[in-house]
Amino acid sequence: MRMRTTASALVLALAAATTAACGGGDSTSADGPKELTYWASNQGTSLDNDKAVLQPELDKFEKATGVKVKLEVVPWSDLLNRILAATTSGQGPDVLNIGNTWSASLQATGAFLPFDDAALDKVGGKARFLGPSLAATGASGQPPVGVPLYGQAYGLYYNKKLLKDAGITAPPATWEELVADGKKLTDPKKGQWGLSLQAGQVTENSHHAAILGAQHGANFFSPDGKPQLASDPAVAAVQQYVDLMQKDKIVNPSNAEYADTAKSLKDLVDGKAAMFMNQASTGSFKNIGADMNNIGVAPIPLPANPPANSRKVTSFVAGINLAVFKSAKNPAAALDFVKFMVSAPEQAQLNKTYGSLPTVQDAYGDPAFQTEDVKVFQSVLSTTAEPMPQVTQESQFETLIGTAMKTMFADVAAGRTVEAGKIKDQLAQADQQIAAGS
Repeated sequence: MRMRTTASALVLALAAATTAACGGGDSTSADGPKELTYWASNQGTSLDNDKAVLQPELDKFEKATGVKVKLEVVPWSDLLNRILAATTSGQGPDVLNIGNTWSASLQATGAFLPFDDAALDKVGGKARFLGPSLAATGASGQPPVGVPLYGQAYGLYYNKKLLKDAGITAPPATWEELVADGKKLTDPKKGQWGLSLQAGQVTENSHHAAILGAQHGANFFSPDGKPQLASDPAVAAVQQYVDLMQKDKIVNPSNAEYADTAKSLKDLVDGKAAMFMNQASTGSFKNIGADMNNIGVAPIPLPANPPANSRKVTSFVAGINLAVFKSAKNPAAALDFVKFMVSAPEQAQLNKTYGSLPTVQDAYGDPAFQTEDVKVFQSVLSTTAEPMPQVTQESQFETLIGTAMKTMFADVAAGRTVEAGKIKDQLAQADQQIAAGS
């Protein structure tokens, strides 16, 4: 995605910082192989786009340390299964990206280097990291399973021109306003819809279940870790989300097949959708030639009349972490690489490119992170975001509830009705599957 900086001064500064971050030619990586394998998550508009973004940075690391980093970008649809297979086979990379919501689940495998105080000191120290991002790196009371690399929060992107043409003067602050605005903005004959959803993506469905679940007062796990996905508040949250397509009819039924972000972003830019809930995506928008003056962002709406036990949540603490396998052949070089990736210059470079948020305090001096859009996401992350359930069954939770919702959207697109009873039955099945695997 992506912005590429060519200013010689910045290149020199990044090279100097790389040398400092990695210890230059004095790296402790001399004690092991001069090559690392790195599995990166798909942050850009394509796997090739990520390779184009990351390879120059990896080349800087190799120049500074003599350690080559072999890169593989893994699509989100495959990443969790690939990681889980590697935890059992021992045939994995040295360093990898993990979605931070999987942290507690992957931590429980025991396959990863724990980032205790000593390991954190080797990558720059615990105090550098943003508190909410560091909190989403594993189960409470245990050393993190990784360190935060890309910070994220969810927001409501909107097409300013479409809203203005419909006489809407401000983005919706409540769900009731979103539905009302969405109906004004929906005209199937023109191929225009009020809202775009990645309804075919398991992970995105589970993320929105968590956000709406919090707003409805749901807790998907009891204090002792027992699954309770089929609670009435959870059912109401899923029903509300599915009804955006089914009852409110502000989402194109074809979105039941949308499994990647790029399609929804393009629909928003092209005027085929007026609103889209997503993580910070400025870099992706710019990569597809969007006029950013026409793209606004606001927090995801809250209920006008919050139900009992509702929590003021408009995002989960989103982001990507960087972890090291215990089986890494050169753990010292792996930690050097982690230190490089979370250094202030690299944090600024990569997060500017991807439109995400730095996870270290000292990267926010860059002007790119002083924009109004970034301030919206920063505010959400610090004030109205909560971590996904930090339990070992979290990855099962995402897979099961997200898959169930994907099936529900497919039913709606096919003209079948999805009612509360059907939702409760599917979530009860998910509870049983999680309990059986505990």
